[in-house]
Amino acid sequence: MNIRLKRTPGLYLVGFMASGKSTIGRHLAGELGWSFFDIDEEIERAENTSISSIFDQRGEAEFRRIEAAIIAQHVRWIERGRPAVVALGGGAFAEARNRDLLLENGLAVWLDCPLEKVKQRVAQASHRPLARDPEKFAALYHARRQCYALADIHIAIESDDPAVTVQSVLSHPLLK
Repeated sequence: MNIRLKRTPGLYLVGFMASGKSTIGRHLAGELGWSFFDIDEEIERAENTSISSIFDQRGEAEFRRIEAAIIAQHVRWIERGRPAVVALGGGAFAEARNRDLLLENGLAVWLDCPLEKVKQRVAQASHRPLARDPEKFAALYHARRQCYALADIHIAIESDDPAVTVQSVLSHPLLK
């Protein structure tokens, strides 16, 4: 197993919105017997409001500040011996401070879901503030790919069955 993962047993799932980070993360944590955390859910719980409300009322910069603090808190918990799979929001890994922290403290796993599949998944989702404009949505998808590519592990999403993706992650050489 990767020495960085042995030192701080955290797997951080990154990728664009609706790429399956939360669903796959829950399954992956179950397979490993680790805790699972969804950063967006943690933010909503801590702030007692929805992500879209934070974006609408306080702006993206404030959301990113809150997000970075929650991520750092989880990294500290993991460093203290609480192994976990953590699903990040779509923009979290695009922020250099988050990316650097995560890459130094565990392994980042990019769930690379095709744009058309992501579009289908968010078609009925009104709770995703950055998915409201289709052109901006596609541009954001393409812009963030270069950041996601910095992850330790790249997993192409080829199936809607989470078990298939979980096995792809677990069979990666960095996890052997």
